[in-house]
Amino acid sequence: MPTVPPTLIERVQYLLCDADGNLFPSEEPAFDASAEVTNAFLASIGVDRRYTADELRAAATGMNFRSTALSLAAAAGVPDVDVEPWVVEERRAVTAHLGATLRPHAPTLAALTTLAGSLELAGVSSSALSRLAACFTATGLDELIPPVRRYSAEDSLPTPTSKPDPAVYRHACADLGIEPEQGLAVEDAVAGVRSAVVAGCPTIGNLLFVLPEERAARAEALLAAGALAVVESWQELADLVLPTVAGRPGAGEALSGAAR
Repeated sequence: MPTVPPTLIERVQYLLCDADGNLFPSEEPAFDASAEVTNAFLASIGVDRRYTADELRAAATGMNFRSTALSLAAAAGVPDVDVEPWVVEERRAVTAHLGATLRPHAPTLAALTTLAGSLELAGVSSSALSRLAACFTATGLDELIPPVRRYSAEDSLPTPTSKPDPAVYRHACADLGIEPEQGLAVEDAVAGVRSAVVAGCPTIGNLLFVLPEERAARAEALLAAGALAVVESWQELADLVLPTVAGRPGAGEALSGAAR
């Protein structure tokens, strides 16, 4: 099992959980739906390139659709394009597909319930809040991470952005009333790790829903991006951090000024 020096996590009060591909296996089904919208968008601006779901996932993991569409358009020589109607359509298509296909993952629910006995849980994502709501309900996470503790780089900020921009982590910490070092981020993607690390949050990489053939390379990339360690399940994360945080006075109780 990986190890982390206790001094790096002994002040942690919140577990800041990335959502897609981390709390639930949404990356593959999301890109199935997103690829159709992406290809329609590219056709609408006269770009011949078409992406399979796997190609789009490789190009865009950790980014929201707005950032992906703008990046693909700029790479194709069409930098000035209105992507907002396509953002709305992609959100609708992906949210509907995820709500219909995702299911609860019992080991993750059990481990998160254990972690919630010592740490407050929050969601910090690049995805829209409507998409998060559908995913959290479908996977049984509504009680563990209620809407008031969900933060979206798409919807929670004055100007929408996407990881690796650290803005969503900075906003989450400020809203929760904690210093960044008091929020332990858990991320499956390099963009997410970079976002959390630049914001000042200690960060753990999670390979649970990463495809088996991609895990070795992803682990190396997450560590290179600044992750303190990499785990392969939420239970492994619990085993890693709870010996340090579970025995503290007030562990699991409402946090003064920050509890939801």
